[in-house]
Amino acid sequence: MATFVLIHGAWHGGWCWDRVAERLRRHGHEVHAPTLTGLSERSHLLSPLVGLDTHVEDVTRLVDTRGLTEVVLVGHSYAGQVVSGVADRRPDAIAARVYLDAFVANDGDAARDLLPENVAHHWAESARERGFGWLVPVRDLTVLGVEHPDDRDWLLPRLTAHPWKTYTDALRLGDEVDRVPATFIECVSWMRVFRGQADRARERGWPVHELETGHEAMVTAPQALADLLIGIAAPSAPPATGGNIASAQASRVG
Repeated sequence: MATFVLIHGAWHGGWCWDRVAERLRRHGHEVHAPTLTGLSERSHLLSPLVGLDTHVEDVTRLVDTRGLTEVVLVGHSYAGQVVSGVADRRPDAIAARVYLDAFVANDGDAARDLLPENVAHHWAESARERGFGWLVPVRDLTVLGVEHPDDRDWLLPRLTAHPWKTYTDALRLGDEVDRVPATFIECVSWMRVFRGQADRARERGWPVHELETGHEAMVTAPQALADLLIGIAAPSAPPATGGNIASAQASRVG
């Protein structure tokens, strides 16, 4: 059985993976879903000093403290930066990297620079005008493709502002990260902010899967996502979704 470490993106906490984690555990897999410093139930630790290195260290220490090996490291959105950083630090402990609608960075890339220019400008403006210059306020969930009211009602009370420094810090990588195989999953039923990152993954020769759901796939398409992750963890067996384009229909809850 695989060991999954699921890393959330901006505004979220480890709880956002609950629907996926439950399905992975039903198949006997070990699952860890940490909350990064300064977010959600750890928001009391938030300060202007919380940056990308803080979050890379959060997950690196989890791997070390738990003695985890053969880890399938999954990062959503912003957490693609964290996945790359951890894999570079602990390549021998990581069996696979999975980028779920996430940043695919080179050494020296900041997340802000990988966003489309109009999105990066909006985020910087929001931080300046409504986040005291160092926080990114929670974004409208409908923009992210969360259409069902029950999903929005579950997510919104749990989301917290995100430290902008994590988006402006450059990711520092050595040569070790490339030792770890990588896969990209793009969520295609929304404005597709990460289309360019999927293209980067293709240029690197990574497998790229398309998931028919919005950006919050762990909430809106947990079964389809869990099936893909199980297939990625066991590459000799095809994903249970049966193809490169996975449907989120009838997989939101339950």
